[in-house]
Amino acid sequence: MREVLSLQIGQAGVQIGSTCWELYLLEHGLNKEGFVMNEQDLEKSNMTTLFSESSKGHYVPRALFVDFEPAVVDTIRHGPFRKLYNPEFMYTGKEDSSDNFARGYYTIGKEHIDNVVNKYQRLVENCESLQGIVLFRSFGGGTGSGFSSLLIESIQDELGKKCKLEFAIYPSPMVSTSIVEPYNSILTPHQSDVCFMMDNEAVFDLCREKLDVEWPNYYNLNRLVAQAVSSFTGSLRFTGSLNVDLNEFQTNLVPFPSARFPIVSMAPLISKERISHTSYNTNQVVSEVFEEKSQFVKCNTKQGYYMSCCLLFRGDFEQNSTNDVNNAIINVKTRKDMHFVSWMPTGFKVGINSSRPRVFPDDEMAEVTRSCVMLSNSTAVQQPWERLVEKFKRMFRKRAFVHWYVGQGMEEGEFDLALGNIQDLIQEYESLARDDDASGDDSY
Repeated sequence: MREVLSLQIGQAGVQIGSTCWELYLLEHGLNKEGFVMNEQDLEKSNMTTLFSESSKGHYVPRALFVDFEPAVVDTIRHGPFRKLYNPEFMYTGKEDSSDNFARGYYTIGKEHIDNVVNKYQRLVENCESLQGIVLFRSFGGGTGSGFSSLLIESIQDELGKKCKLEFAIYPSPMVSTSIVEPYNSILTPHQSDVCFMMDNEAVFDLCREKLDVEWPNYYNLNRLVAQAVSSFTGSLRFTGSLNVDLNEFQTNLVPFPSARFPIVSMAPLISKERISHTSYNTNQVVSEVFEEKSQFVKCNTKQGYYMSCCLLFRGDFEQNSTNDVNNAIINVKTRKDMHFVSWMPTGFKVGINSSRPRVFPDDEMAEVTRSCVMLSNSTAVQQPWERLVEKFKRMFRKRAFVHWYVGQGMEEGEFDLALGNIQDLIQEYESLARDDDASGDDSY
């Protein structure tokens, strides 16, 4: 048994995490209370990786929900899926972190950390052989940035070398839910082994342009993010000819310790109205997943170099020869607008899973027989970090809002230190791109 724990921290983490669990229920044939409806689905799945089974046959998510402001968690506690989750692992406070990293890390966070760590340890005790954790959070919020950082720091010794992967909502280029997002995001330390960044603006555009949703809301965005996460965890939950575990993601996607921010993209994304007029063979799916319009974060990968790519295929790909996948990859490598670093001879990790992707019954997305999620580590990911640094500097020059952080126990020097760490990260990506420019070999 190789269990994986899910930690949903802050409003964004809780909402995305709960949507993912609802999708898992559909894929495994479970009802809203976690009981099996279709024994055939159960036989071909490894459900106990993410679910624990009770003595009554009730499958319970291995998940911890934490948000100091109780409203979002309360909607789950009293909603249609209230009997699915163990209420012991749904933790709330009486006041939120007020979009303040320092409040989540120093003051409010310190009051709750022992209780939350205790609940995490209870989840670990229910595992035979913990493989790692998957964290859901937002960089821009106070709880998602501050308290989640404190939590990972507190359980680091217990985790040891076990995998720490996260799906993080990153500040959008033009749209913001909080003025101090740049502060919180820069102050957030990078503790995970692999961090998959997504921004609301990119996901908003995917919903509008691909799924024909005129005015997407968070309900639409979370469902789309859940589809990508589901494909990521699919190889952990279902059998397949080429499955990928958590350690393999880390090993194949992170060539250097600091370069650990892969870009997520997905194809095909088709609305129900367009599905009857659309084809999606293997070559088309692989080609589309490399397009900027399929990405969950705003950056231009054509201006960077791919260092590694992980292609996760789901559905009826196994009915075809793996040669189709190999040929599609070769076609991408030979495209003039695709740049791969010269020092990576293969550059691709492939996972093939037999489970077909599922969609919510009332969703705008059409159900397809096959899909592909790509996790790619590109030097172009420095672009969103550069945008964030510029926003940070504009405010910090005037020391705007800094007093709210200092008042919660932070020192002003921590801002300079955090900014220096991000600038070092950007320089790392720039040097990797420069080295390959100097080699004179900008394509496969």
